[in-house]
Amino acid sequence: MPKSILIVDDSVTMLMSVKTNLEMNKFKVETADDGVKALAKLTSGFKPDLIITDINMPNMGGIELIKKIRTLPGFRFTPILTLTTESQQGKRDEGKAAGATGWLVKPVGGTDLLKIIKQVLPGA
Repeated sequence: MPKSILIVDDSVTMLMSVKTNLEMNKFKVETADDGVKALAKLTSGFKPDLIITDINMPNMGGIELIKKIRTLPGFRFTPILTLTTESQQGKRDEGKAAGATGWLVKPVGGTDLLKIIKQVLPGA
C-alpha cells in the first residue's frame, strides 16, 4: 500500500510541484493551503504517514500546526517535515521544540526531498 503524505502550503505552485513529484514516486498525496484546513483533515480521520508543512501561512502557521498535531491522539510519532524559506537557527529551534522531525529550506530539489522522506519514513 502506498505511503500517504499531507502537504500544507499556501503557495499553489509549491503544492502542485511537490504533489506531482511525490505522486510520480507512488505516494498518495493530500493537500491543504493552511494549518486550519490541515488540522480539519487530520481531525476528520485522515492519518498520513508523513506531514510536510510550510511555516509562514495565513490563518494558522506551521509552528502552531505542528504543536496542535502533536496533541492529537495517534500523531505523537508521525514524522513532520517543514519546507520553508525560513533558515534562521531560532526558527529551526522553535520548530524542533514544537515537534518538527526535520527542517528543509526552499527550494529543495525533488531528488533531495525524496532522499529525506526515505530517511524519516521507513519503507518509503
